[in-house]
Amino acid sequence: MNSIISLNKISKIFKINRNIKVLNKINFKFQKGKIYSLMGPSGSGKSTLLNILSLIDKPTQGKIKLQNNEIDFLNSDVNDYIRSKNIGIIYQEKNLLSDFTALENVYLACLALNNDKQDAVLKAKRILSKMGLSNRMYHYPSELSGGEMQRIAIARALINKPKIILADEPTGSLDQKSAKQVFKILYKLKNAERVIIYATHNRVFANMADCKLEMINGNIRSINARSKKSKI
Repeated sequence: MNSIISLNKISKIFKINRNIKVLNKINFKFQKGKIYSLMGPSGSGKSTLLNILSLIDKPTQGKIKLQNNEIDFLNSDVNDYIRSKNIGIIYQEKNLLSDFTALENVYLACLALNNDKQDAVLKAKRILSKMGLSNRMYHYPSELSGGEMQRIAIARALINKPKIILADEPTGSLDQKSAKQVFKILYKLKNAERVIIYATHNRVFANMADCKLEMINGNIRSINARSKKSKI
């Protein structure tokens, strides 16, 4: 009843010189109000799964329901709208537009849903201020630190108030201090109507999630819940 994402026999096969099965009939339900960490070695399928959850990629087989609505992977226009409205994506490499300021990088994401530039700019300024970046709004990515760029990437992911937040190694290229700042922000984003799923190789950060998951042989298994003693 409380699931926001439901996976039914999700498989993904890449055809290169031979068929490589990365995801193998995954059945799993992600619940609202929880934070999930996703662990596993490189090549275990973490990024592939996140790409499918974000509707950027499509499964070879299986079905996905977001908020009880089955996704039609053949309807890319509808899926683009669903992604803009409901899904916030945070990448390891930030993917900021180098020729645009921090403010522009954030408010452009809002224009994908609403063509009201004035409203988009106001929302972007508000969220950047909350991120402690009010004095960096008009700087370009090349003028910002790695931690600042990742906070801008988070602001961009949040501007449309998504119910689903996906992060693929969001601190993989950051120093430890900046990584801790980013994860503190992520945990503060938790609410009863939202799910947060992030992939990480850092066991300290993984242990902070409500549910720790591991990718093994193309499938998911639950390891344990968050330890109350874990702190950032």
